[in-house]
Amino acid sequence: MIPSTISMDIIPKKSLGQNFLVNRGILGKIFTAAQLDKDDIVLEIGPGTGILTQELISKAKRVVTVEKDKRLIGGLKAKFTEVRVVEGDILKFNPLQYDLNAGQYKIIGNIPYYLTSHLLRTIFEQWPSPALMIFMVQKEVAQRILAQPPHMNLLALSVQLYSSPKIIAYVSRGSFRPIPKVDSAILQLIPKDTTRNQKLFDLIRAGFSSKRKILVNNLTEKMGYSRTNLENTLKALKLPRAIRAEALDIEDWRKLQETLEKPKDS
Repeated sequence: MIPSTISMDIIPKKSLGQNFLVNRGILGKIFTAAQLDKDDIVLEIGPGTGILTQELISKAKRVVTVEKDKRLIGGLKAKFTEVRVVEGDILKFNPLQYDLNAGQYKIIGNIPYYLTSHLLRTIFEQWPSPALMIFMVQKEVAQRILAQPPHMNLLALSVQLYSSPKIIAYVSRGSFRPIPKVDSAILQLIPKDTTRNQKLFDLIRAGFSSKRKILVNNLTEKMGYSRTNLENTLKALKLPRAIRAEALDIEDWRKLQETLEKPKDS
């Protein structure tokens, strides 16, 4: 028999972007996307009332769950004695302290909008790389992450730089309590075997620093490159001189960085 979740008498906090999943029919899609087996170690972000946690127990070898709302901690620990329940801010969480090593754990979580970009960047740039990530995010955010030229954005590039994203399914707003104003999506992220490249990300971020300006102007102002050098580089890469950042894909950015950093006499 599946144990009941923590009482829903707890009023969700708007400051934490809390919308608790109540539709159990969504769980099957999450687990299918997560490709869980009995040998898996799972980090669950934001367990809330424990509807996902109680299923993870039977499907994974070990579960570590991180919850920021201290009102939920006692109930989670009492209900799920075999789960390591950690109280804290996920942005300050250190996976290595809980034996979550590179390629040896999976992440599952329902992420509020305000946290999405910051959390993903923290995972990609600071954490040991997980084997797989499944996130419930706002539908619009998921679609932004999968954007392609000429509609690229900084979030899409930062995610696509380190992973292959895929929308598994859309989830109606009625699947949560309280009911949010927008629909959600189950997003699967498969990490790439890519060396972290802070210089490349800095270049991309500079390129998007002003949406109204063309790429040459942004990189001249933010990175200190000469306009002539930039224009010659774009020409060599067969890119328009007046191109904007949203028109470049990941490979364009890689080639741009490589060409700009190449010694002039090479």
